[in-house]
Amino acid sequence: MSRILVIEDEPVIRTELRRLLTRAGHDVAEAGAVHEAEADHELDSFDLILSDLRLPGAAGTDIIAKAPAVPVLIMTSYATVRSAVEAMKLGAVDYIAKPFDHDELLLQVERVLREGRLNRQNAALKREVERTYAVNGMVGNCPAMRDAFERIRKVAASPATVLVLGESGTGKELVARALHAQSPRRDGPLVAVNCAAIPEGLLESELFGHEKGAFTGAQTAHAGLVESADGGTLFLDEIGELPPPAQARLLRMMQDGEVRRVGATRSRKVDVRIVAATHRDLPKRVQEGAFRQDLYFRLRVVEIKLPPLRERGEDIPALAKHLLEKACQRLNRPPATFSPEALATITTHPWPGNVRELENAIERAVILADGPVVTPGLLALEPGGNITFETHELPEPGIEGSASPDSLEEYFRRFVLEHQDKLGETELARRLGISRKALWEKRQRLGIPRIRA
Repeated sequence: MSRILVIEDEPVIRTELRRLLTRAGHDVAEAGAVHEAEADHELDSFDLILSDLRLPGAAGTDIIAKAPAVPVLIMTSYATVRSAVEAMKLGAVDYIAKPFDHDELLLQVERVLREGRLNRQNAALKREVERTYAVNGMVGNCPAMRDAFERIRKVAASPATVLVLGESGTGKELVARALHAQSPRRDGPLVAVNCAAIPEGLLESELFGHEKGAFTGAQTAHAGLVESADGGTLFLDEIGELPPPAQARLLRMMQDGEVRRVGATRSRKVDVRIVAATHRDLPKRVQEGAFRQDLYFRLRVVEIKLPPLRERGEDIPALAKHLLEKACQRLNRPPATFSPEALATITTHPWPGNVRELENAIERAVILADGPVVTPGLLALEPGGNITFETHELPEPGIEGSASPDSLEEYFRRFVLEHQDKLGETELARRLGISRKALWEKRQRLGIPRIRA
């Protein structure tokens, strides 16, 4: 139920409006003038103010400045272009002319209320994203992280291209979000693309778009992700996996500020800031001929290196506590703490999966915990080892017993090879307790090719 304040000096019209809006399901309050509304009501508590333009004393538009967070719809018997324009200039969301049709008024009221709800939802979502991803408050105080923070601060306001380097799971997307949030483009889109997750045959179409009929199955024209990021930031994760044809298109786009859809004869202007990331050794990829040297130089205008978690020393306990608090909030669990033994285990673990592995281990512990204390057993970590898999977590035919820490990679290899012909990548990743991206990265590292349909 929405709260609406009607400011109208004619009692008959005011009563009629109250009845109409009440029947439509709204909670309606009344006032005969601006000073009366201000004296009798908390203006910020309303979802909409419906005010006549000409009132005793102050004009109806004066209420706009007194309730800046509330949309104001102006009613006027003087439905001239001049009065409407003046009302809109002062901040009214719209106006309606008297005498008005009841259905027209209700439609206009519903539209304004709906837009107000969407604005509040967007603001809440933005706050939630900032809180979840800690865009302006990344946790860390070691020298390497302080250097990363300082570079983010210096480069964020510029349009410079940034290359973020670091092992998988170190938080490279967080850096991209921080750069975007602190830049003049913060109100534009941030489009994140995992170059390794899109099939090679579709990558150019997904990134740069295509015209109708450009290839078999292109039934309609399609704007690519680069165009979607126009006016904002394009984050290209795992840029080292970009195939050569897409590398050439990306280089041309960065040089000319234009993008040409697949099958198009003309280019389109785009204004996009590029942030790229990789865990690969790009100079080595250049030497091997797998990555264009000119694109590499275009990307590394500014480099930001993220240290692996095992090298962050005293940051680890602070980061773990931050992630524990975040997990409890996200999972709607009461606040929890680590036992001294759990904190010691976290501090000594090598964390090959870095922050992502730590976050996953903590989230699992919060889910399994029966009380407010997280113990080493809930984390399922071996000091100096890897996550241990228990047989009841992965019940699969053909797998005998659970994998010991020193044979985890062999367990992974065996599990994937035995089940990849029956399970899709999403289900394989779910049963292994990792993300699809982590599954792909581990396949690459262990040389386990993916079965092509």
